[in-house]
Amino acid sequence: MQAKYEWRKKEKALYLPKNQPEIIDVPEFKFITIEGTGSPAKSIFTEKIGALYSLVYTIKMTLKKMDVTPKGYYDFTVYPLEGVWGINEAAKANFTGEINKDDFVYKLMIRQPDFVDEYFFKEMLEVAKAKKKNPLLAQLNFERSP
Repeated sequence: MQAKYEWRKKEKALYLPKNQPEIIDVPEFKFITIEGTGSPAKSIFTEKIGALYSLVYTIKMTLKKMDVTPKGYYDFTVYPLEGVWGINEAAKANFTGEINKDDFVYKLMIRQPDFVDEYFFKEMLEVAKAKKKNPLLAQLNFERSP
């Protein structure tokens, strides 16, 4: 049996930075993403995170139960939640130096192992939708980092 892939141990340079700045080469990664606007204090923000984790754990746990797994499959530790934040265009145009959290725009994401491709993402998304009637699952996307 193959050992679980532990990103915390094997990818320290990417996820657990040192105290001193350093330049690192970040390769292309695959992510499941969801976008939104507004304050992270609003319930929709938490619900979007819930939709992300719902699919990510569907992928992880369904694979453990499958007789046939995707090419290159390995058990893995779920990657951490990541996000890219900005402010909307109106807030940029009228920026006074103070930020209103309701003006936030964001993309939340969770990295996926190399063996997850867009086809497999879509397949697992349908499994997740059948298990949980969460309308936010329809907002999830599969993306590759630049």
